[in-house]
Amino acid sequence: METRELTCICCPMGCSMTAEIENHEVVKVTGNTCPRGAAYAKKEITSPSRTVTSSVHVTHGKLLMASVKTKEEVPKERIMDVMEVVRNLTVEAPVTIGQVLVEDCAGTGVELVATRNVDVV
Repeated sequence: METRELTCICCPMGCSMTAEIENHEVVKVTGNTCPRGAAYAKKEITSPSRTVTSSVHVTHGKLLMASVKTKEEVPKERIMDVMEVVRNLTVEAPVTIGQVLVEDCAGTGVELVATRNVDVV
């Protein structure tokens, strides 16, 4: 049996947890103070994913950049693919919060959305 130490990121408590893994499945989680911690540990071990946040270039805007994020989490192994799309993306002002900038970012099925308004110059 394998054990992994994790720190929960579901809330500010940051519980230190230990997960016991057998046959690639989490069989026991200890150290969590709420059910969300156990769910986080199982998900983090079996299929880790993250929300990606960054900035994209804006043309003809009052700001040169607009902050963006993936609308949902993407698999951890696809983060660099998403960032490649972000690095090469330039959008035209105006940009509004929640505006979908990329429908299927890097083939993940997840939208890339703006998290900042940028008005036209």
